[in-house]
Amino acid sequence: GASVDEIARHAQVSKATLYSYFPDKRILFMEVAKQECVRQADSALDAIDMTASPEEVLKAACKSMMRFFFSDFGQAVFRIAVAESKRFPELGAEFYKNGPLVARGKLMHYLEEAVGRGELKIDDVELAADQLPQLCRADLFDKLMFGIQGSVSEEEIQRVGNGAVDMFLARYAI
Repeated sequence: GASVDEIARHAQVSKATLYSYFPDKRILFMEVAKQECVRQADSALDAIDMTASPEEVLKAACKSMMRFFFSDFGQAVFRIAVAESKRFPELGAEFYKNGPLVARGKLMHYLEEAVGRGELKIDDVELAADQLPQLCRADLFDKLMFGIQGSVSEEEIQRVGNGAVDMFLARYAI
């Protein structure tokens, strides 16, 4: 809802400069969302000891994903991408490509390596990589999206994240 004037003022650049890089607000929005998704993913991966057990790696990954899903920024980007994807399909496609699809690829890579090391038994890595983030959303995501709950506590993230990994490993652990 911000005007280009407001964005330019906040960024301390001229409107002309802003338009030279981003011909419209949708492109600017997607670039901001894309950069934040990349920053969050890189920061999460740097913080996770990928040599740890699958339980430890997946719990850390889930909690990182959940903190992003449930953050004000994560919720806002999701809502905008969903709301505008009918009118601007490229917006939804870009959000998916630069957010969920990137996370899915990184998770698939980890799962394939864990299978290769004999730590997990997964016949369909793509499906498993789709399942885990959905388990992390549990009831919390819907409560936030529908305004039933305004925020998620760290205790809720711990409880749901640990439960998601426990369920995931009940199916895929060796």
